[in-house]
Amino acid sequence: MATRGRPRKFDPDIALRQALTLFWERGYEGTSLNDLAAAMGIASASIYACFGSKENLFRQVMGLYGATSGESPRRALREQPTARSAIEAMLRATANEITRPDTPTGCMLILTALTGPVENQGVREFLADLRRDMHATIRDRLARGVTEGDLTAPPAGLDAIARYYTTVVEGLSVQARDGATRAELEEVITCATATWDILVGPPLRTSG
Repeated sequence: MATRGRPRKFDPDIALRQALTLFWERGYEGTSLNDLAAAMGIASASIYACFGSKENLFRQVMGLYGATSGESPRRALREQPTARSAIEAMLRATANEITRPDTPTGCMLILTALTGPVENQGVREFLADLRRDMHATIRDRLARGVTEGDLTAPPAGLDAIARYYTTVVEGLSVQARDGATRAELEEVITCATATWDILVGPPLRTSG
């Protein structure tokens, strides 16, 4: 009978959350393995044993981020009854998440973007894919609005409008990291939602 391995002396879920905070604050390249070991309270060897590598750990961290802080804006897109209300709720949910007092400010997905050495190309593409997925999710919600009849196919095109609101989301994150308050971000959201009728025209019908 095979002998049982030595039990881990740490909780991987807690360690993952500690790594999330550190990556969120410093970015991928600004976080060393020694930094992670100190923050997680484990040896570097345990990081490799449990998570495989720094890159694999980061990918798991981003999965956790998407399921927690990143979920609220996506849920707003899914659950609001019209495309317009979905976009507005998404922006407000984003502003709420990136200014929470118990987490680092800004969106982790945006702020951990990389411009460093070529050996991190895989991580750069991984993050770019996640950002492209957000753009696609917004576009799909606009397309759903066309299908459900609460907006017409806009002259600017769904892709361009989705890219515009994706850019607003990314800009909110940078502003938050630079110190913009929740109230100041609300002013940006008011401007962004005011452009809706210019971009897509007034709603065809009201939600009942």
